[in-house]
Amino acid sequence: MTVQLLDVPGLAPTAPYAYAATAAAGHRPVQLAGACPLDADGRTVAPGDVAAQTARCLDNLVTALDAAGAALTDVLGTRVLVATTDRRDLHTAWDVVEARFAEHAVPSTLLGVTVLGYPDQLVEIEAWAAVP
Repeated sequence: MTVQLLDVPGLAPTAPYAYAATAAAGHRPVQLAGACPLDADGRTVAPGDVAAQTARCLDNLVTALDAAGAALTDVLGTRVLVATTDRRDLHTAWDVVEARFAEHAVPSTLLGVTVLGYPDQLVEIEAWAAVP
C-alpha cells in the first residue's frame, strides 16, 4: 500500500478523516493543482450548486491523478475550498468528498472562503498524493 492513514490517539475520534497520512519509502510525490468545477471547454458547471460543483471538481481531480499514474487511494491529503459564509454549504461539499473517497478517509481541511478564481465558481479541491 502506497499511503497509510493514521488515527492519532489523544485527538477527537469524531473526525470523519484520518489525522495524518504517510507514504511508503521510495514513492514519488504528486502535487495537484486545485481541481475546479470546469468542463472541457473551461466553463464553470452547475452555477449555484455546491454538491454538483464538488462532484465535478472530484471528477477533474481523478482525471489529473490518472495522468500522474495515481488514484484516489494514493491521495495523502486534501484542502476543500468553498466560497460561502454558510456552514451548511461546507457540509454539503464535505458529504460529496467523503462519499467519493469512501474508506480512504484522507486528512483534509475544509474552508469557507470569500471568492474563487472563475466566474460562478463555488468549490475548489487541492490534493497531494504519492505513487510508486
